[in-house]
Amino acid sequence: MKNKKVKLLSLMLALVLVLTACGGNAPANNGAANNGGNEAAETTSDSGDKKILRTNNSSEPGSLDPALATGTHESWILEHTFQGLMQYNDAGEIVEGAAESYEISEDGLTYTFTLKDGLTWSNGDPVVAGDFEYAWKRVCDPDLAADYSYQIADYVVGGQEALDGEGSLDDIGVKALDDKTLEVQLKSATPYFLGLTAFYTLYPVPSEIVKENPDWAKDPNTTELVSNGAFKVTKWDHNDKIVLEKNENYLYADEVKLDGIELDIIEDQNTAYSKYQAGEYDLLVSPPTAVIAEGLAQENEELIIGDDIGTYYFEFNTEKQPFNNAKVRQAFSMALNRKVIVENVTQGGQPVATGMVPYGLLDDTGADFAESQGELIKEDLEGAKALLEEGLAEENMTIDDLQKVVLSYNTDENHRKIAEAVQEMWKQGLGVEIGLENMEFQVLLDNRSEGNFNIARAGWMGDYADPNTMLDIFMSKNPHNDSRYANEEFDALMAKAKSSSDPKERMDAMKEAEKILMEDLPIIPVYFYNQARLEKPYLTGVYKNILSYPTMIYADLEK
Repeated sequence: MKNKKVKLLSLMLALVLVLTACGGNAPANNGAANNGGNEAAETTSDSGDKKILRTNNSSEPGSLDPALATGTHESWILEHTFQGLMQYNDAGEIVEGAAESYEISEDGLTYTFTLKDGLTWSNGDPVVAGDFEYAWKRVCDPDLAADYSYQIADYVVGGQEALDGEGSLDDIGVKALDDKTLEVQLKSATPYFLGLTAFYTLYPVPSEIVKENPDWAKDPNTTELVSNGAFKVTKWDHNDKIVLEKNENYLYADEVKLDGIELDIIEDQNTAYSKYQAGEYDLLVSPPTAVIAEGLAQENEELIIGDDIGTYYFEFNTEKQPFNNAKVRQAFSMALNRKVIVENVTQGGQPVATGMVPYGLLDDTGADFAESQGELIKEDLEGAKALLEEGLAEENMTIDDLQKVVLSYNTDENHRKIAEAVQEMWKQGLGVEIGLENMEFQVLLDNRSEGNFNIARAGWMGDYADPNTMLDIFMSKNPHNDSRYANEEFDALMAKAKSSSDPKERMDAMKEAEKILMEDLPIIPVYFYNQARLEKPYLTGVYKNILSYPTMIYADLEK
């Protein structure tokens, strides 16, 4: 993955210059990205002679326990405080992290990892293979109820049986052969398994500490949150600030130039941008829409557009009328003009979604998976009206019954503008006037998980570089299947893709599965993500791969 400075994005710039007259939706702010505030930043970014990078996390984490984290508002912290067996480098390549090396058996079913010498936890205790074994088995403990349990249970021998309460955690195919050697037995060959080991759910935890204190990760203000990454959490003022300090026990601590990172927790993007302008932040992820659009137009060199593997969408609760009816769901999707949304609302150069799988993931031939699928989403207002009428008749409902429908989204200027645009499109195109409701991000996640919604904003960022990461969340038993979608044919195709070692068979199965998903439409894909950020000129060493937020581990404040 390559981050692209705006001055090099001539095509995108030309596009935005045309679009800025059309409107907007996404993070909104009337301010313009500029170079102001640098003088103030020079006095606030350092505490004495310490180098402290300051930025904003945007949402309060639900948990900083790798097994229980579920979103980017948590993973951004974890990626700086923990290290998995493998990791992604600045070129987006999967490379060794805590592992010194690995071996894969000829049949692809056995992975043997050897840990690096000298690995320690932030408290000085050694990191051993048993910490990985304990962490992975813990994720499959049904009593823990980890949302990402399937990232192990779906692949590792005995994982699903333990999760279902039909087997023992001891029988899961993860075993520390000694302090430095971890052996993993897979159910079937999984080409993207190394990428999975870089995902935060598979990070190690300090086993002895977690056994003694299950709440070890809840309050670093009173209990040390022990970790094995470049930084450690030393303070967490809930809904206010998270403070990271350099972990001097990190194996490569000599290469870490920052003394710490401070992250405010501010949901309002305008407020966060004002702090960046005032020099209180050195870095700001996802600035307001107007800032991005104007920054593109003015070729502001502080604005960087990074690639992402992710899709912005709305999901239906398919257990509630009338969204249990596919025709009604199809009508709502077909009535959206996605081009208007990305050109007039988000204004950040995002590609219109053509399906659920975004650009950037390859199929068995080396071609882009999304490009090979073509346009899987239809937009047809007249057809949408006819389908809505048919679907409502089948449910013995009328347009009037839809006036109580509410679209839920988390507090964010971008999401509000998109929701308002969608609301207006459905009103003008279908004669359906829905309500809007905003809430904190964690509240939205909880409501979606509990089925407490009609239509909800959602987004999915890939966990590893394979199309499976964008599709398996819609399998009927997946914990992230908040829409309660169930299709036996889809499940069977995805199961084939997971179990097959034949690349063509895998990809063909996923291509057919995505087509079924886009016919049933339990979700409405809107656009494929990219990610804009602002960086002060003196900030160096930050990079972003396609699967995560910006990496600040090797950043420096050069003044």
